[in-house]
Amino acid sequence: MNPAKQDSQTTRLLSRKQPQSKTDLFVSFSKLALQGFGGVLAIVQRELVEKKQWLTREEFLEDWAVAQILPGPNVVNLSLMIGDRYFGFRGALAALAGMLTFPLVIVLVLAAVFGGVADTPAAQGALRGMGAVAAGLIAATGIKLIGALQRNVMGLTVCWGLAVLSFVAIGLLRWPLVWVLLGVGGMACLWAYRCMEVPQPPEGAP
Repeated sequence: MNPAKQDSQTTRLLSRKQPQSKTDLFVSFSKLALQGFGGVLAIVQRELVEKKQWLTREEFLEDWAVAQILPGPNVVNLSLMIGDRYFGFRGALAALAGMLTFPLVIVLVLAAVFGGVADTPAAQGALRGMGAVAAGLIAATGIKLIGALQRNVMGLTVCWGLAVLSFVAIGLLRWPLVWVLLGVGGMACLWAYRCMEVPQPPEGAP
């Protein structure tokens, strides 16, 4: 990486808001996890980008893309990445513990309670309603993040094309996610790399 660019990124990281300690990471991700009923993407974006401002929208999109293609739950991957970024391995463990501890306890309790009423019409109706809310939360978050694509190195038109292609492949053609990631994701990575290789004119140049 260009040393000047690396210094600029380091300066930007130090000047922004960030977790104050590993305890702050644990508490913050615990609160985040306890809010994420059915639509954790929306909660993560609101908490980390809008409220705490630990990430910009562009950085959130980039980190979420990496978390999406890694094995395991994407929000868990994201918590590990953010914890490691600020406090190394121990920070990653603190963020992971905050992400999993309280939800694990709640899920075990609910499993014990819900087991006896899972087949009742009321319980089934409640689950369907939660699914609709989750879909709305995810859609709203996606719309809010569209603005970040305007500064993407590939350009807004290409980003929209890739998004539509991914939707068609997964939502309509029902292709396996792994092949869509390898195919569409691979094309996107190659195109972005090609765009980054092209020298950009300086600002204000005719």
